[in-house]
Formats: sequence, structure tokens, C-alpha cells
Amino acid sequence: MNWLELKQQIPTSPALVLDETQILANLTPLQALKQASGCKILYSMKALPLAALLALIKDQIDGFSVSSLFEARLAKEVLGDGGSIHLTTPGLRPDEFAELGRLCSHISFNSLPQHQRLQGMVGDYSPGLRVNPKLSFADDQRYDPCRPHSKLGVDIELLRDGLPAGVEGLHFHSVFACRDFRPLQHTLEKLRPILKCNRLKWLNLGGGYLYHAIADHQDVAELIRDVRAEFGVDVYLEPGKGVVGNAGYLLATVLDRFVSDGKQVLILDTSVNHHPEVFEYQMKPRLLEEEGAGEQSAILAGSTCLAGDVFGEYRFGRIPEVGERLVFADVGAYSLIKANRFNGYQLPDVYSVNRAGWVLQKRDSYADYRRQWANSGD
Repeated sequence: MNWLELKQQIPTSPALVLDETQILANLTPLQALKQASGCKILYSMKALPLAALLALIKDQIDGFSVSSLFEARLAKEVLGDGGSIHLTTPGLRPDEFAELGRLCSHISFNSLPQHQRLQGMVGDYSPGLRVNPKLSFADDQRYDPCRPHSKLGVDIELLRDGLPAGVEGLHFHSVFACRDFRPLQHTLEKLRPILKCNRLKWLNLGGGYLYHAIADHQDVAELIRDVRAEFGVDVYLEPGKGVVGNAGYLLATVLDRFVSDGKQVLILDTSVNHHPEVFEYQMKPRLLEEEGAGEQSAILAGSTCLAGDVFGEYRFGRIPEVGERLVFADVGAYSLIKANRFNGYQLPDVYSVNRAGWVLQKRDSYADYRRQWANSGD
């Protein structure tokens, strides 16, 4: 994608732009892994549940991974009668479970009490358990599903003596944005005694791996083949960020430029509220226009009244002027799905682009804002 040209062609700002060519390229190593190992691929909708994205990839994968009733409804709407829908969440509601049982092909209960309360309710799904393997690989506990006192999954030690009757599969998820498969190897080794002692139908290895950023898939393909052969299970992978993360761009325009305590500040028409992980994790998103050896620098800040609405300090050969456009990269996952309208600023327009050009997929409006905050009877 030639962003020097494209950022001038996209007619509105701020805008989240999805590169469809990159999304399909991200699926290529996953499809090769599927062919080499016999595994099945799900897309984890929590990363970005845009219907146009789901429609684009649905024929390239085996289904979707969901975490709520609304996600399950949208997944079913896109898939129709084909494909798998896997659900796991700490927050299963009894009043929603009957519908979830009809929509989902697989449900992994998050705790033993949750399983005991709900597993007898109607549904044509395959029941499983989410397992907490008690192996931490993330340095930051905010990303660690296996952190102390974790709410995510059944403690593996509680399953040493066997699984509850009727459980047909296991699910685990223990990494985030991981660039090698060693955690997966360690986790499967720890699960092996449970897999040996219980006849299961499926095993969901979760997400968290950036498959497009890992050069060698031979070892993990062999590992999956061995697990399938030894235990007779279907093996599922459910990447989210690995599919869409590096395919999303946030296009912004400089609204103002001034000096504050000796440093240049550029106010943008976007906000960290459009990419909340910037504020949540104090991360500095990649800017395509930054020049590492640039002799000048400027603080890029959002347009809301939040003092901490700051993307970071960036280096330039020339400080951008008011009216110029800038592009943040690698924001396809966990940005728009978490975005909010703080201060009443509208959400970014959403575009998809491919070799044929760009298409407006979604536009936020005052009607959307009013629907959120006004009395529904007005």
C-alpha cells in the first residue's frame, strides 16, 4: 500500500483504514499451517468484529471465536449454516444461554461452577472447559491470562483426577502478541497427562500468536500433527491480532500546532480514545511519517480535554503543518472495538482498501451519538 498517495485519497479524517490485501496475506501462513498439520482456523472476533472483514475472510477460515451473545449473533449472520462458532467467556448469562446453545457449535465453560450450573441447559453445542495451565509467559500481568488469582479458566490442578462427565474438549489461551511457539510447546506438554487420561473430541489452542511474524512453522505443524494422531482430537487455532493487527491504519489530520514549555505540540483530529490501548498500556503507536534520524521533534496529542490524550513524541525532518495528514500503523486490533466518543467526538470513519481502490464501510454520525445518550423514546 502506497500511503503517500492513499492518505490524500481517503476523503475524511479521522479514519480507520483496513488493508484487505494485508489481511489476506496474513491468512496465507495460517492456511499453509492448516494444510501441513490438519488443524482448523478460527478468527477471534474480539480483535475487530467489522462485518465487512468477517465476510472477506469467512471462506478462508473454518469459523469464528466469540465471547458474547452479540458476537455470536453476528458470527452466525455472516456464516449462515456453515462453519464453527466457538464461545468462551467468564460472563455466561443464564438468560442468554439457550440462544447461545443454538448459535454456537462449541462452548468452553470458564469454571467448574459455571459448567455445573449451565451444562444441562438445552443446546446442540459440544461442551468443553477453558483450562488455566498456570504457565505465565507475559511480562505484563495485564496481558497474562495465567496471572495469580486469574479469572480465566479452570486451574489445571483441579483436573488432574479427571474431567466432569460430558466434557468433549479443552480450550486454553496463555499468550499475547507472541512471536515464537515455545509457550505453546510448554503448555501442550503440561496438558499431555490430562489428554492421555480423557477421551476428547477437540482441543482449542487459543490465540495470541503472530503467525505472519514467525518464520518457521515446521515444528508447530509437527506438534499439531502429533497431538491429532495421539489423542484423536480436532485441533483449533483462533488468532485475532495475528489476522488484522498489522492491516489497520489510523489516518489523522493536524488541527493545531504550538509550543508548550519549549516543545512543539501537534493537536490531531483523532484521540487516544480512538485507540484506548495507547492510554491503557502507555504504548507509543508506530507513525509512518516518523524519521528516526530527524533533527526536529513534536508531541502528537489528541483533541479531547484529557491531559493524557497523548500519542507520544516523534522525530521529523520537518515538523508537519496544520492541515497535513499523518498515519498511525498496526492499529487493526483492539482499537476501534474499544473506541469511545469521549467529549462527543465522533468515532473514525472506517474504510477498506485493496488494489481496486477504497470503500467506505461505516460512518459515525450525530444520530449514533444521540442514540447512545438520548432517551430512546425521544
